Amino acid sequence: MPIAEKIPSRKRETSPQDIDAFRVIMQTHNRKLYRLARSIVQNNSDAEDVLQDAYFRAFTHFSEFRGDSAVATWLSRIVINEALGRLRQGRRRRRLTEDMLQTHQAEIIAFPRSADTDDPEKTMAQRQILDLVEKATDQLPDIYRTVFVMRVIEGLSNEETADLLALRPETVRTRLFRARHLIKEQLERQIGPLLLDAFPFAGKRCERLTEAVLARIQVPGGGDR
Repeated sequence: MPIAEKIPSRKRETSPQDIDAFRVIMQTHNRKLYRLARSIVQNNSDAEDVLQDAYFRAFTHFSEFRGDSAVATWLSRIVINEALGRLRQGRRRRRLTEDMLQTHQAEIIAFPRSADTDDPEKTMAQRQILDLVEKATDQLPDIYRTVFVMRVIEGLSNEETADLLALRPETVRTRLFRARHLIKEQLERQIGPLLLDAFPFAGKRCERLTEAVLARIQVPGGGDR
């Protein structure tokens, strides 16, 4: 547990100190728990709703937290339950075909982005690769997708993932192996066209080199280095 993370009191009344502690907990775990919810409901808006409901349920029942596990593990279980509950409700309201259409139209997991760059070609190439990975992850079958997100994206151990999903460790390993294989196949089918744009040299880079050469040409002795 991070040093900055404080455990709120387990009193029924919520104190200002509890509010501060809840804020720290959310700031610490937001991204991890959002991704976990997103891997199940496959929709950004629903994932936010799940996370909000999970936090509300957790913080209004904090007296039930016995400390047998880390706060992150306890919250993860609540998020999983909320996400699965919302998924069941959604499936009752919509037919499977409609769900599939919405899945393909949904926005995708927000993986960490690299630092901003002034090179538009590099930025575009990175965005294309991330899009492919995100779409491939979204298209994984349910039983593989959550395991993949927890193990690869969030870096949880095999045992932690098995505990949270109530699976045997060997089942987690098998599903992760299968998920990686499916993503690899998906990327191999789509990566071909992107390779045509590999090592781009245009735009600002091309212009910068061109101007540098022209400047050297115009300066007496500029080419003698």
